[in-house]
Amino acid sequence: MLGRLGELAALFLKLGTIGFGGPAVHIGMMEAEVVRRRQWLSREYFLDLVGATNLIPGPNSTEMAIHLGFIRAGWAGLVVAGLCFILPAALITAGLAWAYVKFGSLPQVAPFFYGIKPAVLAVILAATVRLGRTALKGWRLGVVGVGVGVASLGGVNEVLALFVGGALGMLWLRLPHLNAQQRACVLAALAGSAALGAAPAAGATGPAATVSLWKLGAFFLKVGAVLYGSGYVLVAFLEGGLVHDYAWLTRQQLLDAIAIGQFTPGPVLSTATFVGYLVAGAPGAWVATAAIFLPSFCFVAALNPLVPRLRRSPWTAAFLDAVNVSSIALMAAVTLKLAQSTLTAWPAWLIAAGAAALGVGWKVDPSRLILGGAVAGWALSRWGS
Repeated sequence: MLGRLGELAALFLKLGTIGFGGPAVHIGMMEAEVVRRRQWLSREYFLDLVGATNLIPGPNSTEMAIHLGFIRAGWAGLVVAGLCFILPAALITAGLAWAYVKFGSLPQVAPFFYGIKPAVLAVILAATVRLGRTALKGWRLGVVGVGVGVASLGGVNEVLALFVGGALGMLWLRLPHLNAQQRACVLAALAGSAALGAAPAAGATGPAATVSLWKLGAFFLKVGAVLYGSGYVLVAFLEGGLVHDYAWLTRQQLLDAIAIGQFTPGPVLSTATFVGYLVAGAPGAWVATAAIFLPSFCFVAALNPLVPRLRRSPWTAAFLDAVNVSSIALMAAVTLKLAQSTLTAWPAWLIAAGAAALGVGWKVDPSRLILGGAVAGWALSRWGS
């Protein structure tokens, strides 16, 4: 057992250190290591696990690491594989957060961050377009997505919008397959859910002098428990909670946090480490990191035997389709919100347009887009001076 745990630790520390490029790249690297090279499991079983991670909240590549650790070495393997995959990104991000707090406001650094912010918008837009093509399986889902996006722009809480969108979408997608009595019940449920979703969210409470670690941990625990879809959906939750509701961050700080998450290897949700450091220093970084990843460990442990059956149920399949398209709608809404405070001058528009063209049309890697945005921001600042 110790030999297997050591093998898992070495493998996932390596993958967490060199895993640039997002979840698709991470999963491809895992397949190469555990299926082709080590032959721990068959390709078919590996694909079943990939499908299972799409059915539960949380970061897909991290949950794949946890699944593989559980299969290889039981409960201890589950913990070792997950922690070793997360740890390198968390340590690197914490170091960058320290440097950001110490040097981020210096005039010599400001031009680089000025170019990074519009590039981050383009990265989110490219992810929204790419994922939207997969999520939009029909016009009914399109209507659900538009409704969730409008609700988010109107101030409805992101968690509420996500689950109401999922419930409404599930009921609407199943409506054509029901008899008259069942349809009447579903229509009544739709009306009730719509009334719930129309309730506006509470406004911003204003910045606090100090942020409780318990409150910070509770926020990221909630996010980790409901985060369906790409890691980019995290942006919507952070903007709605930390910027709008609690005012712990500014939108500019949020964009910088997203950029740091793109520069680092491993899971994109290591952005939580950066945010936690900005809000509450080193203790906040570790509390935020532990809280956002903890639900993934719990979900994999509890649902590993059950998740392959969920997609076979027409009701849960419809719910998951609706939740996925609702996640994309939240990403689109937050992109519009962030654009209002970022695209305030022609250089920012120019960088955003160029990065969007490269990201959507040529599928350039996000880390390269952000690096290019930083260089462009520096060059345009020198050209204008």
